[in-house]
Amino acid sequence: MNVKQRGSGWSIKLAFNLYKLFGYKFIYIIMYPVSFFYFIFASNVKKSLKIYYKTLNLEFNNWVYFEHLRMFAMCLCDRFISKYDPSSYTFVYENSKKVSELLDDGTILLFSHFGGWASSSSKPSTTNKINIVMREVILNSIKNIETNIDKTNSNIKIIDQSMGQLAVSIQIANAISNKEVVAIMADRPTSDKYKLRAKFFGKDAFFNKNPFKISYKTRTPILCAFVINTGLQVYKVKSMNLNLDFTLKEDEAIDIAVKQYVKLLEDILLEYPNQWFNFYNFWEKK
Repeated sequence: MNVKQRGSGWSIKLAFNLYKLFGYKFIYIIMYPVSFFYFIFASNVKKSLKIYYKTLNLEFNNWVYFEHLRMFAMCLCDRFISKYDPSSYTFVYENSKKVSELLDDGTILLFSHFGGWASSSSKPSTTNKINIVMREVILNSIKNIETNIDKTNSNIKIIDQSMGQLAVSIQIANAISNKEVVAIMADRPTSDKYKLRAKFFGKDAFFNKNPFKISYKTRTPILCAFVINTGLQVYKVKSMNLNLDFTLKEDEAIDIAVKQYVKLLEDILLEYPNQWFNFYNFWEKK
């Protein structure tokens, strides 16, 4: 599934340049009018978020909608600013020693379109190479901004899924054989081949079974991580192990692990509902 990244080149470039001139607190303030712009004009986003909050049985009104947009705007800005100035960010890891040990020894890092997942790659808790598997359809104007930022983290590599399945599979296999980290999104299937239906807040939805399939075939452990915005340039990283039962048949083991992940995602969304950024009807049946 291709879902275009929200935001625009002009707003990101403006925020980035203002940050360099006036600092982060000014960005925090300027995101209010920027969010209000999308509050007025992004009616399709409002429609999808209304479905989302209703499914979670949470109140949805104009203020909730605005705050969701503002949180997305802040996390999107952090994605770029953290690459430019990673030292200005704080990431608080639960059980950081254990997380570092797992990442140093190679693991599948399970991300979701939640909070500051992209910012966390700018200041990772490991020196091990992190291979981020993704196919994000972003505007060229946004992509150019990110490309032009001086990236100081040489251990981050993007495995672009647009290269084709064979090329991607080879790069993932090489990374795993080298005991590197492979980071994959679990909450958005990239193709029908990797769709797995599961109950999500009591309704059918599709998830990406590919990271679980890779884990089963290679006997690689999975670390599920949620990067939660808790303040200005501060994120809390909540992580949990997902251990597949390799004594079971592949489909059964994957089904159980996906259900465990979905339960973790449900719990985190009930606590931080405005930090999930899948701006489409996630429960659409087609």
